[in-house]
Amino acid sequence: GGFDKVIKMCDDMVEVLKKEQVDDDHKKEYCGTQFDLSDDSKKKLEREISDHDNAIATAKESIATLTDEIAALEAGIKKLDKAVAEATEQRKAENAEYKELMSSNGAAKEVLGYAKNRLNKFYNPKMFKAPPKVELSAQGRIEASISGVEPTTPVPGGIANTGIEAFIQFSAHKDAPAPPPETWNAYAKKSEESTGVIAMLDLLIKDLDKEMTEAETEEKEGQADYEAMMRDSAEKRATDSKSLTEKGGAKADMEAELQSREEGKTAATKEHMATMKYIASLHSECDWLLQYFDVRKEARAGEIDSIVKAKAVLSGADFSLVQTRAHRFRGAEGQRRRPPRDLDADAQALGPVAPTGLGRALQERPCCRARPGSP
Repeated sequence: GGFDKVIKMCDDMVEVLKKEQVDDDHKKEYCGTQFDLSDDSKKKLEREISDHDNAIATAKESIATLTDEIAALEAGIKKLDKAVAEATEQRKAENAEYKELMSSNGAAKEVLGYAKNRLNKFYNPKMFKAPPKVELSAQGRIEASISGVEPTTPVPGGIANTGIEAFIQFSAHKDAPAPPPETWNAYAKKSEESTGVIAMLDLLIKDLDKEMTEAETEEKEGQADYEAMMRDSAEKRATDSKSLTEKGGAKADMEAELQSREEGKTAATKEHMATMKYIASLHSECDWLLQYFDVRKEARAGEIDSIVKAKAVLSGADFSLVQTRAHRFRGAEGQRRRPPRDLDADAQALGPVAPTGLGRALQERPCCRARPGSP
């Protein structure tokens, strides 16, 4: 028929409109899905960044605390080492003083004992202790047997030929001794005076023994305290050193964790910025569609409806034209001649039905215009 091309155009336009609507539906679904996914990704990244911030703050605080603790441990170890060194020096000084005291007092006791023995030789011979005999070697005995002379005991050197030299060694560096006391008055009786002098020597020896005993006790106590301090100091230093090593390792681990968190935050921040940029592009791509989706859908539905109605009108016009030609060619008698169809009027009638431009398109096509004088 004469309107087959127009009807086909109507069908094609309906298909195009339907395809556009399907594309819009898909695009709307795509936009909604992408918005949801992007929003989820954005929230996840924001939580991740927040977790990194909290972890970074905690790590920095822990590092600061560990740094203070390490500094305190190092200062404590240095202080402990200094105290140990001072205690060692003091113990050495005390021990040297003790040895000097024991040596000097021992020498003094020997001198007093020698003096007491000499007094006993004159005033109390029974209490006198003779010097030990000289033990001759085999060669000495041979020489004595040949010469017939017994060897005499060699005169000892030292203080008053007593053989005591240590007292001089320890007393040489001291101040000059005080002048000797005045001599005793003339002896009244041999036994009384000897008894008084010997008793005085015994008293001096007793005082020296007491002083040496006290010094020995103090030395033992000082050495025991020093050894206990050394043990405690060694244990504390070992504990502090172990703690220092552990805290140093913990600080290194925390610094590595801090660096990892900072790198993670940087990566998450970059990803978050990319996500926000993608969301902005989605808005520029989808906002207009989502805003006017219902309007466009309604407009397409109205346009399709108008095209369908126009197609129905055109189909009815084509059928009437075919019937008119068939009656004219048959030449049926008594058939009333039908007036020619005014297609312009039909096109004008299509105008309100197809507000999207289809009516104008139909009117402008030559095939759709009514020819003058044509039925």
